[in-house]
Amino acid sequence: MNPNISFQCYLISKISKIIFQSLILAVLAVRRKEGRRRGGVGRWISMMMHLQIWLQKNQVLVHKIVHTNFVEKLFCRKEQRVLQRAVWRVPQLQLQRTLVIVQNAQEYLENHKIYQDLCRAACVCKRFSELANDPILWKRLYMEVFEYTRPMMHPEPGKFYQINPEEYEHPNPWKESFQQLYKGAHVKPGFAEHFYSNPARYKGRENMLYYDTIEDALGGVQEAHFDGLIFVHSGIYTDEWIYIESPITMIGAAPGKVADKVIIENTRDSTFVFMEGSEDAYVGYMTIRFNPDDKSAQHHNAHHCLEITVNCSPIIDHCIIRSTCTVGSAVCVSGQGACPTIKHCNISDCENVGLYITDHAQGIYEDNEISNNALAGIWVKNHGNPIIRRNHIHHGRDVGVFTFDHGMGYFESCNIHRNRIAGFEVKAYANPTVVRCEIHHGQTGGIYVHEKGRGQFIENKIYANNFAGVWITSNSDPTIRGNSIFNGNQGGVYIFGDGRGLIEGNDIYGNALAGIQIRTNSCPIVRHNKIHDGQHGGIYVVGVYFYDNGHGVLEDNDIYNHMYSGVQIRTGSNPKIRRNKIWGGQNGGILVYNSGLGCIEDNEIFDNAMAGVWIKTDSNPTLRRNKIHDGRDGGICIFNGGRGLLEENDIFRNAQAGVLISTNSHPVLRKNRIFDGFAAGIEITNHATATLEGNQIFNNRFGGLFLASGVNVTMKDNKIMNNQDAIEKAVSRGQCLYKISSYTSYPMHDFYRCHTCNTTDRNAICVNCIKKCHQGHDVEFIRHDRFFCDCGAGTLSNPCTLAGEPTHDTDTLYDSAPPIESNTLQHN
Repeated sequence: MNPNISFQCYLISKISKIIFQSLILAVLAVRRKEGRRRGGVGRWISMMMHLQIWLQKNQVLVHKIVHTNFVEKLFCRKEQRVLQRAVWRVPQLQLQRTLVIVQNAQEYLENHKIYQDLCRAACVCKRFSELANDPILWKRLYMEVFEYTRPMMHPEPGKFYQINPEEYEHPNPWKESFQQLYKGAHVKPGFAEHFYSNPARYKGRENMLYYDTIEDALGGVQEAHFDGLIFVHSGIYTDEWIYIESPITMIGAAPGKVADKVIIENTRDSTFVFMEGSEDAYVGYMTIRFNPDDKSAQHHNAHHCLEITVNCSPIIDHCIIRSTCTVGSAVCVSGQGACPTIKHCNISDCENVGLYITDHAQGIYEDNEISNNALAGIWVKNHGNPIIRRNHIHHGRDVGVFTFDHGMGYFESCNIHRNRIAGFEVKAYANPTVVRCEIHHGQTGGIYVHEKGRGQFIENKIYANNFAGVWITSNSDPTIRGNSIFNGNQGGVYIFGDGRGLIEGNDIYGNALAGIQIRTNSCPIVRHNKIHDGQHGGIYVVGVYFYDNGHGVLEDNDIYNHMYSGVQIRTGSNPKIRRNKIWGGQNGGILVYNSGLGCIEDNEIFDNAMAGVWIKTDSNPTLRRNKIHDGRDGGICIFNGGRGLLEENDIFRNAQAGVLISTNSHPVLRKNRIFDGFAAGIEITNHATATLEGNQIFNNRFGGLFLASGVNVTMKDNKIMNNQDAIEKAVSRGQCLYKISSYTSYPMHDFYRCHTCNTTDRNAICVNCIKKCHQGHDVEFIRHDRFFCDCGAGTLSNPCTLAGEPTHDTDTLYDSAPPIESNTLQHN
């Protein structure tokens, strides 16, 4: 299509639109009531006067563009009689005659009311308007000039986007886009000479500029030949020096996927360099590559695909960025005032760092794809402080995001996954903020904070990582708040090596090892978390091997439904555990062992499969004001040299003894209330001792206090009252003690052996079965201790005559079952 005709169409469409609208208004007016006819015609006359003024102001443009017989073509049919007094048939249309036409039209309409003729004229204008706005013609012209196969909209500076014409609200998006873009210059290698040597063919494009190289186009901007919009057409542009020092706009122009067809590459120096003065520059829809011949040369540390320096804020949009150099980075943003906007870009498959932000640089980085880079997907260093939103950072051959050496940044709604090292690493006083990101399926850990790193990690989803979801070590002190940390192949949060931090309000569940581990002189604050449904321990406050002493504060957490203990404390660890709910564990509630310490206060510990609290192997915690209740085993079990101070606790409604003390243990129990138990209140056995002061022991089923043979205790001011004494009552009634205990409880009383029945040390017989079932046998008193009656259980050769139908059992134990220790340390 002749471009001259296209510009005629553009202008004519404006004129015809005015005429058409005015004629229609006149027709509508005269068809209404008589009193309103003049108003419609008057409006038409007014609009014709506006047309006259417009023609006067644009007379030069009219002379150049309007075809000589335009008006003749417009009104040369039968409708011609509408304005038959006008001057129509002239060899050439001049501005003066155009004005005469308008004046005659005004005069004619003022003196005549020919409504049908007006309607016919309106139809002519409508047909011409449709022709001038034909989307097919505009599309053909548009694709010839810009090459885009979809309209590229440019509604405001720095904003470009392609649309589907079928879905656009404007009836002719090709025309609208043409109006927005036609003032730009074009870089089209080999076309400039052809264009300027054929002016007749490209008549009407006199205002368009064509260049063979990007450097020439940038020179044209500096010489003010055009406003600074540059279209770079399809092709590969190699080793051009593109230093941008002005607010130019450079955009790829090609059919299909634009960025794939426009490739700008450098083999010696940075491909694009933005310098001071390039504020508000725009580069978009192209591939930018740095592809040096010597990919490992050290001087290439300073070379990049994109280099953005001090005091400039360009927009980089919809670009594909690739670097094959093994040093440096693909994108480097450096220096005070460097504040680009990089959006919708693909920074992938680079042999170095993807995006590097340093030296107080900032910027906004949104909706980018950053993947498969040899080093970190993003580096932030030396007070760099970007805003990074909705980026997809994945499959990196190193860490996903690395902030270090005082690096900062605000990371929001990013998807970070399947990176070879941690998804997010914080080191050396770095202090980023990470909000509502997903960090998952890391080949090692999710978040790694070390060497005095800090940071705020808020409302993230951290899941399915091969190692711990969050690692905190070496004097680091982050805030981990409101996150979901779940389904890790190892632990949830792992704090070791003098780590600290605030772990608050998180939902930590379904991890293969501990929900939280705290070890080796670490001292975090852990509060208001839900820690549940772990496959091993809920919180594992432990020291392992030679470095132990895990500390910290655990408060107001909800810890439940773990395969093993809710909380474990060992080897010198000394946390403060207060106001937690610890319940539903498939083992014990709290396990303190191997010289563990700890201050355990004001907790609620209930519904655990084994003891609410275990204290063993020389451990010495303090338990104060806890409520330990409704356990499926005992309340507190202390054995194997365990000690501890138990003070002002309420221990009630447990299935076994409220407090069981065994095997050389020696705790102090002071001012506790032990009541409503389904077995004994306190049982002390196996050479253990205890100090009991001011305790209240009441309404327990078996009785209040039971001491095995050889046990000596120190007692003062205890109240043992109103217990149900079911054991003594059963003995006095001549019942077998198995009748009240079955094989799940171990009432303390005298037990015997029967040599006649060949019983072993593993068997025990209650006093009433000795009197009744083994009367006349060779029997032996063993001791006063905890047992259930094997005679009543039916495990001996002679049937019991007291217990009724026996319930067979495979084993007899003289102590509650020991807790199962977690295997976490074997995996770390």
